[in-house]
Amino acid sequence: MSVHAGSSNVDEKIPDTNYASSGPVLTVLGLCGIVVALMQTLVVPIIPQLPHLLNSTPADTSWAVTATLLAAAVITPISGRLGDMFGKKRMLLVSLGMVVLGSAICAIAPSLIVLVVGRALQGASVGAIPLGIAIIRDVLPPKKVAGAMAVMSATLGVGGAIGLPIAAVIAQNANWHFLFVTSAAFGLICIALVAFVIPESTVRRPGRFDFVGALGLTVGLITLLLPITKGGTWGWGD
Repeated sequence: MSVHAGSSNVDEKIPDTNYASSGPVLTVLGLCGIVVALMQTLVVPIIPQLPHLLNSTPADTSWAVTATLLAAAVITPISGRLGDMFGKKRMLLVSLGMVVLGSAICAIAPSLIVLVVGRALQGASVGAIPLGIAIIRDVLPPKKVAGAMAVMSATLGVGGAIGLPIAAVIAQNANWHFLFVTSAAFGLICIALVAFVIPESTVRRPGRFDFVGALGLTVGLITLLLPITKGGTWGWGD
């Protein structure tokens, strides 16, 4: 009888040894969340100068913000499914890679079209936040999950808020391209930290990716959000 009880106690303690340390994991994931959220407001301080810098119109240069918002809205619900299929840490690294790639494209952008492409890639990196929340749920002790998820969710607002003053300081004291050099550096730092600190979740839900559903979701979100963001400029009847 005592042997059975001892065995039961051992069995109950085994899962605890598989949990990651909450401090380093939450710190790294929180930093990643702030960095990808910062991409949303990165160009706001230079929007008035973009028509002159890129030889374009104010209506066209507003796409530097609109493209980021649309890409973020589309990729956020899709990233979680991709993480379930291919690994959450792996997809988190892909999301951070989009920060670096998008920033590099923006840093050398000779025209508005190239800048918008880079900004769309930066927006797509916001999928790192739901991936971070999923990793927290899988690798942290249950009693730490609720608080950690709240912190991770808050990084979306924190990153957007601190992005404005950081970008303003850089824009006032350096060439506007340096904004994107800085964001690329942040992305590389996050990639290195994730690679060395964040454990890969073993929780997988393999299956077939619903391309038709993803396409329908993309079209639906763009159809909804595009008029909201551009209706005032284009006219609500167009």
